[in-house]
Amino acid sequence: MSSSRSRGSTGTARARAVLRSDVQVATSAQPVGAGTAVEWLLASDEAAIRYLTRRDVLHDDPPYDADEILRGPKVRTLLDAPNDGHPYRKWTGAHWRLVSLVELAVPAGEPRALAAAETVLAWLTSPGRARNLAMIDGLARRCASQEGNALGVCSRIGLDGDERVAQLARSLVEWQWPDGGWNCDRRASGRRSSFHETLAPMWGLHEYAVATDAEWARDAAERAAELFLEHRLFRSLRTGEVIHREWLVLHYPPYWHYDVLQALVVLGRMGKLADERAREAREHVARLRGDDGLWHAGRRWWRRPGSKTFPEVVEWGDEMVTLNALRVLSA
Repeated sequence: MSSSRSRGSTGTARARAVLRSDVQVATSAQPVGAGTAVEWLLASDEAAIRYLTRRDVLHDDPPYDADEILRGPKVRTLLDAPNDGHPYRKWTGAHWRLVSLVELAVPAGEPRALAAAETVLAWLTSPGRARNLAMIDGLARRCASQEGNALGVCSRIGLDGDERVAQLARSLVEWQWPDGGWNCDRRASGRRSSFHETLAPMWGLHEYAVATDAEWARDAAERAAELFLEHRLFRSLRTGEVIHREWLVLHYPPYWHYDVLQALVVLGRMGKLADERAREAREHVARLRGDDGLWHAGRRWWRRPGSKTFPEVVEWGDEMVTLNALRVLSA
């Protein structure tokens, strides 16, 4: 097994090569010199950050060391937090912690992650929740980001064969609106779904399709991707104007909120960043690079651990924002 020191040395040497030649951003005539950011990420005390930087930014083939990932301070804290209270409690509930753990490459089958997922599945597949589904004008009104995030998580941690997970996937397909998205707004006309409620289901269905080869899930994810791409991720079809300025701000974690960076990350997982309609959003992300070579969250939906309202379990800083920006720019 390679030590973290030897892995870091290999990655740093590659990062210096990147620094010399720059990461040529496919969406812009101007190159983004990413070496400083890459070296900063490779010096992280979180093993998952180092691993994901090598895999997704430098496009190495790094060995995956589950034990090392589990020793990361953020991963440890997220796993060890108790599963008491409602799974959807913002932002310490199991639902949110599991999404963060999957984004930090938690190993499939990890017992604490499976125990947390059990509380989420019990909530989302309960008879009472099924009875509360609203159908208006033939369209389901459901906050489908909840099922979407849970589906993505369960597909990643080894629960794709659980019938309750298949139920989540089938339900999302049944609730999908004609334009390819989802919406929980009972007052919505039905002409357009919600970007907030569509991004997580797209991710979840994509992950389920990867795990199970379910073409029907893949097709549903593709329809959602087309919704975002036809809008160039943030523009009105009618006027061409920016739909919401907040969508152009970087966040991490995004939770259920939509922004262009998270949309690009998911579209990248689906192999769609070469689509010309994603170009403008990628250029926007490139322009948000700070003078220090990093990318910074423009607004945080969370507050520090221990806060009275919307506390997080960990301090996120800007590592994941920077990693995600480099992922979509170096794809």
